[in-house]
Amino acid sequence: MFSGLRLRLTLLYLVTAVVLLALVGGGVYGLLGYYFEQSTDLALQHRMAQELARFGAAVPAELVAADRTWASRRNSGLPATRTPRPPSTAGQESEDPAPPGQPPDAEAGESGADEEAYDAELAVIYTLPLARGGQVLAAPVGSPPPFPPDAAALAAALAAGHDWRTIHPATGQSVRLLTYRMAEGGAAALQVGRPLGDQQRVLGQLLAVLLSLGAISALALGGASWGLAGRALRPAQEAWDRQQAFVANAGHELRTPLTLLRASAEVAQRRLPPGAVEDRALLGDVLQECDHMNRLVADLLLLSRLDAGRLPLTPEPVPLTALLGDIQRQVGRLAAAHSITVTSGAISGTVRGDPTRLRQVLLIVLDNALRYTPPGGRIHLSTARQGREMAIQIADTGTGIASTHLPHLFERFYRADPARHSDTGGTGLGLAIAHALIRAQHGHIHVTSTLGQGTVVTLLLPLAAAPAAVPQEFN
Repeated sequence: MFSGLRLRLTLLYLVTAVVLLALVGGGVYGLLGYYFEQSTDLALQHRMAQELARFGAAVPAELVAADRTWASRRNSGLPATRTPRPPSTAGQESEDPAPPGQPPDAEAGESGADEEAYDAELAVIYTLPLARGGQVLAAPVGSPPPFPPDAAALAAALAAGHDWRTIHPATGQSVRLLTYRMAEGGAAALQVGRPLGDQQRVLGQLLAVLLSLGAISALALGGASWGLAGRALRPAQEAWDRQQAFVANAGHELRTPLTLLRASAEVAQRRLPPGAVEDRALLGDVLQECDHMNRLVADLLLLSRLDAGRLPLTPEPVPLTALLGDIQRQVGRLAAAHSITVTSGAISGTVRGDPTRLRQVLLIVLDNALRYTPPGGRIHLSTARQGREMAIQIADTGTGIASTHLPHLFERFYRADPARHSDTGGTGLGLAIAHALIRAQHGHIHVTSTLGQGTVVTLLLPLAAAPAAVPQEFN
């Protein structure tokens, strides 16, 4: 019984852990991508400020602020202001002059590693001075840029003053572009770009590592979750096992005295003189209660065996035409005594199940229908195929069941008394047994009802496999 609960609990633990891992991994990936984006944009602004100064154009205030931020990050501990010196050739990075009063090589001794990193960042940035028509006015020194001038970025910069965008050329390597309109300097606009291939490669490697670690962690967490779920459910499993053992032992112990009590009551009733009407009625009550207790003990033992998975079942093809026809005749005689009509529609199909236990389920459902269908009512049996299953429906015109009780109908000892007639003497275990027997045969049971109009119970059972065709020889 607890194996399904353990599996669900394991999945809950595992899903929770995987979600946490995904959040942490996604956060790391997102933070690294954000860092790359911010550092790339800052480097492009710094380079744009340098190039605008080299062309003798005015440097916008936002580029001056970005240039100072770049300087402060590069020269940690040094003054955060500097004047960029124009490089001798377009596309090449110039060396920054040392601050006044400081030897030119003092900076290298303090932050050489940081400078190398920032210089490497600038080395991959390409600069293209563009005419209004998009022509390149001066080719960059060194290897040609991995991207042509972007006409859309140029048009947007000429209209708005500047433009940010990421393009995806046919080379497959994305490029981050910054384009600024120039009022002087001989060019209409200046476009700087940085290929993002190295960043995408690093992000891809990080993603692969995160996915690998996530898969390994998921396997480890799955095993740990299974063990933790088993440990958490062990006390409940032990308590359940003790309860089942008690029910089984108590049921077996009660059967013998109940049998002896009933036999003694029958003997005493037969020996009563004809005029002892009151004593005969009292012994009749004893016999009735003995029968009730025997049914209750039998039901408890059956449920105990179902819970433990020790109920023997013999699945075989069960033709519904014969089974339902036989049950209709059997129940019909009892129903006629209560002025209730039992009818059937077109019955067909063959299901796979235990015929004895399937008959027991149908009798439990029909017994409930007879109990709560008033005289003059009707009970109708029908079948219908639903995919790979066959549906058996038992519909009555009885008192119906309130919707608040429907979710609890298959609970043990549950009785929807407010929606019923007066006490009918049931044990409250019939539908629980029917539900367990149908599930043991890989089927399902559903109940729909309208208060005051009737109830429909649907049994879904797997269809029996069609018998293999026997080859015939023709002469």
